Amino acid sequence: MSLLAPSLLIPDWPAPARVRACVTTRAGGTSQVPYDTLNLGDHVGDAPAAVAENRRRLTEECTVRPAWLKQVHGLAVAYANPQVIAEADASWTDIPGIACTVMTADCLPALFCDRAGTRVAAAHAGWRGLAGGVLEATLDTLAVDPKDVLVWLGPAIGPQAFEVGAEVREAFMAIHPQAASAFVPGAQPGKFMADIYALARIRLAARGVEAVYGGGYCTVTDSRFFSYRRNPHTGRFASLVWLEPN
Repeated sequence: MSLLAPSLLIPDWPAPARVRACVTTRAGGTSQVPYDTLNLGDHVGDAPAAVAENRRRLTEECTVRPAWLKQVHGLAVAYANPQVIAEADASWTDIPGIACTVMTADCLPALFCDRAGTRVAAAHAGWRGLAGGVLEATLDTLAVDPKDVLVWLGPAIGPQAFEVGAEVREAFMAIHPQAASAFVPGAQPGKFMADIYALARIRLAARGVEAVYGGGYCTVTDSRFFSYRRNPHTGRFASLVWLEPN
């Protein structure tokens, strides 16, 4: 019996039939508190054997080869390679059976595909990466007309929990003045509550991407997911997208 299938989140987006995607939750793994139980991050202090087993279970469940990344909150986009852990915050592929994979615990995971079902990508976007243009960099690497791209926004910190300073608001507004609509004043002077989903949609729309789905989650308040803001000593969940063979 599968330990993972009941707990996996399957994106609700009109992707082509050969495009598959999923998001893991905290359930179905072997890690102990506070990484309980399906921690997939090998950089957070969890037992290496537990992480290895958790990754093995994910690979077996999805029957794909995940291409893991060393994420650094940057803009680099790698060509997905399961045998090489690239230092990048996004990856893409046109090869079936290889899963573009990003890990998060409040940051925004964004999954991409083209309408023809020939290319997929996954990006990890914290506020720095989002403001810096990691979604745009991923889109550029796909080399597909933006009108032919679909994007799904996975579980991230929600607008009621994402308090930021004025410098974050200014960083987004400097590029897109309409980003002001994604911020509301916080309880403390000089603080704002930011809607990371709205910010992502604004930036994608500015590049001509009209088909954007997902959003509406909050990793801080939804205990199915790891959340760094809820508990800095925590694990990471993964978002994957891949192509099935024709």
